[in-house]
Amino acid sequence: MTPILIKTIQFFLSLSLLIVLHELGHFIPAKIFKTRVEKFFLFFDVKFALFKKKIGETVYGIGWLPLGGYVKISGMIDESMDTEQMKEEPKPWEFRSKPAWQRLIIMLGGVTVNFILAVVIYIGMAYAYGDEYIPMDSLKDGVWVTEKSIGDELGIQTGDKIIAVDGNELKTFRSVFAELINGNTITLERNGQRIEKEIPVDFISTLLEDEDKIHFLSFRVPFIVNQVPDTSHNKNAGFKSKDEFVNINGSPAKYRDQVMTLLDNNKGKEVDVLVKREDGTEHHVMAKVSKDAKLGLETAAITMEDFQDKGIFRIETQKYSFLEAIPAGINKGVSTLSSYMKQLKKIFNPETGAYKGVGGFAAIGGMFPDTWNWPAFWATTAFISIILAFMNILPIPALDGGHVMFLLYEMITGRKPSDKFLEYAQMVGFFLLIALLLFANGNDLYKWLFK
Repeated sequence: MTPILIKTIQFFLSLSLLIVLHELGHFIPAKIFKTRVEKFFLFFDVKFALFKKKIGETVYGIGWLPLGGYVKISGMIDESMDTEQMKEEPKPWEFRSKPAWQRLIIMLGGVTVNFILAVVIYIGMAYAYGDEYIPMDSLKDGVWVTEKSIGDELGIQTGDKIIAVDGNELKTFRSVFAELINGNTITLERNGQRIEKEIPVDFISTLLEDEDKIHFLSFRVPFIVNQVPDTSHNKNAGFKSKDEFVNINGSPAKYRDQVMTLLDNNKGKEVDVLVKREDGTEHHVMAKVSKDAKLGLETAAITMEDFQDKGIFRIETQKYSFLEAIPAGINKGVSTLSSYMKQLKKIFNPETGAYKGVGGFAAIGGMFPDTWNWPAFWATTAFISIILAFMNILPIPALDGGHVMFLLYEMITGRKPSDKFLEYAQMVGFFLLIALLLFANGNDLYKWLFK
């Protein structure tokens, strides 16, 4: 299967699972409180359905428009906009006839299930796979800024050690990017001195200008020769496979970033390269640097274990028993939700430019790996479930959060908004969601066409 097909299958599998479980979150409490559910659909059945079957009082089906799903609950103004039913006298089995607290539980059911699902997935992953990570304090020679322009914007240089963001110590290397995007200040260690810098308010916008440069930080990579091609201008210089660079003209050249800088400074010149061989001995090799700052060598691929063996960083693995996995999964769910809320706050601030990164279905589909990988699939599904939970609870009419907002108003004031008001609010919310949907997918289309 092609990578695009694999991504597409994972996307629809994940989306279907999330939608069905979200709607079950509404369906089950509705049934418990003896509220009639007329329809339960995966995807929308505008004009027609791909499949439907009536069981009891509920029609179950699959629509053709994969923009979500729904349960149609009797006596409720929802996305179906069935206002005729609302003109009749309330029936005992209708949503509007139930006490406010029962209606609140029914409306909160979907987002509750989404969050619980994410936590359950995180618990399962912690138990099944554990947690493998690179401790931030193990990067003994700091980070490699692979995109200097972005590093300059942020104030980070190659060799810096990133200590904290917003005063919170960074524990793992993988957390760096999310923390920088969400943060306001960064604490660095440079040449033994601690430096604190402000993260530019439009830093996210800078990253989004060229998404190929988003991962502008890496751990530093040693320069190791794989082989010397026959076409190399240094074919007879004396380099051997697995030679590891030590210095060039006496200047440290252990890492690729150091080698690249030194070669750039010695274009068209001959340099003295000190290398360490497999047997541990060191040898000098006189080599010619081309005018485009190349030695004509093929560098070796380096595994994570190689990095650890060479002392560049260490890899730690945390294993969990089932009981230990439970709090670990809960903490992961809470921290993921907190991080997403910070990102959303940035999106609503025009100065950050984060709105440029809002994506639709293509962006969500792109989150899945292009090879079948169960850990990656479940991790992505859990993250999307967190997003759905938070987005659905926003106090926007037509979303669960809009219904919850009006129910809380009713419970606090003792006054229920009129059906006509709820109808108009539902329409406003619907148009807001359509606008957001068009904006998000328009962003995807713009990136595809022009970037």
